[in-house]
Amino acid sequence: MRHLVTGAAGFLGSHLSDALLAQGHEVIGLDNLFTGSRENMPSHSRFDFVRADVCDTFHFEADVIWNAACPASPKHYQKNPARTIETGFVGTWNALKCARACGARMIQFSTSEVYGSPEISPQREDYWGHVNPVGDRACYDESKRAAESLCVAFNQQFGTDVRIARVFNTYGPRLAQGDGRVVSNFIVQALRGEKLTVYGDGMQTRSFAYCDDTIAGLLALAKMQSHRYRGVEIVNLGNPDERTILSLAEDVIRIVGSGEIEFRGLPADDPRRRCPDITRARELLGWEPKVSTLDGIGRTVEWFRGRVKGKEAA
Repeated sequence: MRHLVTGAAGFLGSHLSDALLAQGHEVIGLDNLFTGSRENMPSHSRFDFVRADVCDTFHFEADVIWNAACPASPKHYQKNPARTIETGFVGTWNALKCARACGARMIQFSTSEVYGSPEISPQREDYWGHVNPVGDRACYDESKRAAESLCVAFNQQFGTDVRIARVFNTYGPRLAQGDGRVVSNFIVQALRGEKLTVYGDGMQTRSFAYCDDTIAGLLALAKMQSHRYRGVEIVNLGNPDERTILSLAEDVIRIVGSGEIEFRGLPADDPRRRCPDITRARELLGWEPKVSTLDGIGRTVEWFRGRVKGKEAA
């Protein structure tokens, strides 16, 4: 089969490309390298890289389109909020048009951010969310919510085969240094001998899934045949092991072998709790995470070792 991966030079897009190639597929990787890196992409005879922007109309013949193109860390999407909204919505529009034209199945990379600062926990797929539409995180949250609506509209109006994966915090090798995501931040700070920055009291919670587990869930979603919700299946992919940010910092310090914690003020609209209900993923996909948080953090720390310079050399 032929697969088109938008955002192929990014963290999840590159891991997905590797997994598809390992299964014997052909992969077209599309990326503008705004936040992605050429170093992430595979060097393979069945992989073709196209440097392009999803906000510009594109067309490729493919059996499956994976729409992963969008800045995913607060540091990046808040740096250029208007562009983030454009990428999230217009990029999805273009991917859906391509899917419709060539009869491809499309997997939309959505996010747990569609739940905003949730009033219920764990979050189920039928929860509508609690989102500030004009807050600091709105450019990402609302673009992803609108993208989901667009996916449903294409399915209803044109019969486009679409599945939506609401991806919760995912980590692992190839996370970019300094991109603002908490796992990479903590690991890089600890390896550099810097203080680990914990915002607020650290009691806010997140659920961390190792990249291999998330990719396995995405592949299972793409293979699934049934449709229930308006013809579009929406599935949470995340680890239901809910942890505080403070406990994550302590785990990183223990694995690295050194480090101290520094507390700072909590950013605006930072969710207090975030944890997926993965009942639907278990029932429909037979999927659940297999890598424990401690094991995954250990693997990620080892990948960062040798890539992170000390504080004096940084």
